Amino acid sequence: MEHALQQVTVWILPILFAVTLHEAAHGYAAKLCGDRTASLLGRVSLNPLRHVDPVGTIVVPALGVLTGTFLFGWAKPVPVNFRALNHPRRDMVLVAAAGPGMNILLAAISIALIRVLPYLPGAAEQWAGENLVNSFQLNLILAVFNMLPLPPLDGGRVAVGLLPNPLSRQLAELEPIGIPIILGVLFLLPMVGEALHVDLNLFRPLVMEPANWLSEILINLLGPGD
Repeated sequence: MEHALQQVTVWILPILFAVTLHEAAHGYAAKLCGDRTASLLGRVSLNPLRHVDPVGTIVVPALGVLTGTFLFGWAKPVPVNFRALNHPRRDMVLVAAAGPGMNILLAAISIALIRVLPYLPGAAEQWAGENLVNSFQLNLILAVFNMLPLPPLDGGRVAVGLLPNPLSRQLAELEPIGIPIILGVLFLLPMVGEALHVDLNLFRPLVMEPANWLSEILINLLGPGD
């Protein structure tokens, strides 16, 4: 139990900032592109408390840490009125990409800050180091996951904005069933594969391998070195 509580202390800040600043980035991008919906609701803010979803930001991640199962979470979605954007088709892409872009920025900041760890006292160095490593890994996973090209994920909305009209409309029509499809492919399919003794885990090639690739790039660019 003590170990589990210690794990919570080194995950709570990475999760809180990763999911809430992701949403804040959507709101800020929408404001820059002409839609003030999120701004009027106070959602264009770096204050994580404005974006916290009690279940998705606190309960689900805490259960994941305490039970050692898959770690995931979400914040309250930022409302965006796409019809209010200056150039709806183009700006939808920018607004959608802003969230994963924020996660990549947070990952870059996390790996760069590892350079200052040796200047901290021993206990603080270890605690801060675990937070930074967790933040680095979590933000890259969230960035890649959210860029999967299926709405309502950000990558799906980017694809809807970039594809030719016929394909764009067909992809947009999948939004109501997008989350069940994602849950089925990434989480239920591996369970079926395990029962059949077949590797059907698509989370690794679709999310983990691209995240590891981004990880290597950022470590080479910003990491502490040898």
